[in-house]
Amino acid sequence: MSAVPRRDASTTDPLIVVKPGLLCSVQDLGRYGQRSLGICPGGALDTMALTVANRLVGNSDGSAGLEITLGGCELRFEIDTRIALAGDDFGARLDDRMLLPQWSVPVRAGQTLRLGGANQRKAKVGLRSWLAVAGGIDVAPVLGSRSTDLKAGFGGHRGRALRKGDRLPLGEPSLSPSQLRQPAFGVRSPCWWGLGNDMPKGAEDTHQLTWLRVLPGPEYEQFMAASKAQFWSEPWRITPRSNRMGSRLSGPELKRRRNVDLLSAAVVPGVIQVPPSGQPIILLGDAQTTGGYPKIGAVIQADFWKLAQAPLHGVLRFIEVDAAGARAARELQQRYLAWVSEALAAAKWAQPTKTRTARKIP
Repeated sequence: MSAVPRRDASTTDPLIVVKPGLLCSVQDLGRYGQRSLGICPGGALDTMALTVANRLVGNSDGSAGLEITLGGCELRFEIDTRIALAGDDFGARLDDRMLLPQWSVPVRAGQTLRLGGANQRKAKVGLRSWLAVAGGIDVAPVLGSRSTDLKAGFGGHRGRALRKGDRLPLGEPSLSPSQLRQPAFGVRSPCWWGLGNDMPKGAEDTHQLTWLRVLPGPEYEQFMAASKAQFWSEPWRITPRSNRMGSRLSGPELKRRRNVDLLSAAVVPGVIQVPPSGQPIILLGDAQTTGGYPKIGAVIQADFWKLAQAPLHGVLRFIEVDAAGARAARELQQRYLAWVSEALAAAKWAQPTKTRTARKIP
């Protein structure tokens, strides 16, 4: 992960948190290689969204941005820069101008970005949005990452969620001043491109329903036949007890054939554990590194972005896939990210444009 050089002291901390919202934290792509120490990877729960936002402002993929949960956030910029949001649409506005997800927008010193709260959202209901700023959020790396580990209290900005009045440093942008001022432009969303369109034919389609592809887990066969059938056929609701450690679900009680104790074993984000209550928990980026609950399945990596944006009280449905299907889904996601880079290059993002009208790259 490449380091982002720091700004001169005279321009340090130009991003001011006027209002942090429910939960806003500094995150990059994660802190890997530390699991032997019991340190979770953390990072943005939707790495694809942060990656796209970073590319839209000329950053490297590993640059740190902000993860904003349930909107309600307000930020003021004290320098000219460039920003992009990706993920859920919280009706963001830059001063009085609407800012849509996956648009790269110039910002003038003194402007304020506002994201509406949960009760101000549009029909598409979600949970999180990710903000990239040209140069990246330049907090000090800890163990190779700028991500905030909220439960351990390190990394990010002082090891915690952002608060009113916090000031954040920005790295030196890779863009020239004229590129920073380039008119707004955007790229197509993952859904428009074809990602996320894996709902079974004839299945119910609502904004509150999210389909996730799942690999059967190592203890899958320990569950009763009726519970295995319910796991795939019944809807699962995301409860308000969910957080960055895991999405807690409610639905039919999943029962094992024998309730024998298991030895603790390594777990990773995406694993679906079933505690004695029979209500599944899908582990997320801040989850523990080991666990002793039976693992009925694992959400494939290519669907993490959908889980990260699934709303509280929203409904999940699971689709069984095999390893080949998981690899194919991952390859499709990588093709989308490659397309984003190709689209930006085709639009000559690296060069100032003469047009003065905003555009979306096809």
